[in-house]
Amino acid sequence: MPHLVRIWDLPTRLFHWLLALCVIGLIATAQLGHMEWHFRLGYAVLTLLIFRLLWGLFGGRWSRFAAFLYAPASPVAVFAREGDPLHAVGHTPTGALSVFGLLFFLLAQVGTGLFSDDEIAASGPLARLASGDLVSLVSWYHREVGKRVLIVLVILHILAILYYLWRKRQNLVRAMLTGDKELAQAVPASRDDARSRLLAAVLLLLSAGATALLLWLAAP
Repeated sequence: MPHLVRIWDLPTRLFHWLLALCVIGLIATAQLGHMEWHFRLGYAVLTLLIFRLLWGLFGGRWSRFAAFLYAPASPVAVFAREGDPLHAVGHTPTGALSVFGLLFFLLAQVGTGLFSDDEIAASGPLARLASGDLVSLVSWYHREVGKRVLIVLVILHILAILYYLWRKRQNLVRAMLTGDKELAQAVPASRDDARSRLLAAVLLLLSAGATALLLWLAAP
């Protein structure tokens, strides 16, 4: 008998979709030259990333980093169809690599954006604190490397979702909308009640405060 289990708590789902919208907005505003909104979205992404790092420690069962930290050989085992069935409950080993990769490169992109300067009209809030050579280097990475890496990772993420839907008949998008997965075996559910959501709200406020503090300290 299949089991309907709450895997993705509401804070994780909101983080996922808000981050997706912000990344799309960042790409669009960069291409259109709306740099004021580009920076605002960058600060929003920084807040979301800080929240996700905290939620990876205090969030629901399957959203915690401990739930998808796998041994290096795990992706090989999955491709060989020898992975642990529990690997398919939350993030699979390959899915975990995707998550950590996106988090790492998003942090790198936001971090370099804070120090970037296009030498025309847009300058990151921390650019004045770094040397000219460092600003030039991180600006080059932000425009020429980081942006392309993230676009590739997003495309791979979408292709993986389509692969799971087409080949494995697993609708990952629906699970990230409803939070529930239909599983063959009973597994512990993620906590997703008023208390955990209140904790998420507090952590989000702390994350926004950290971003605001950074910008305040960087102000002339």
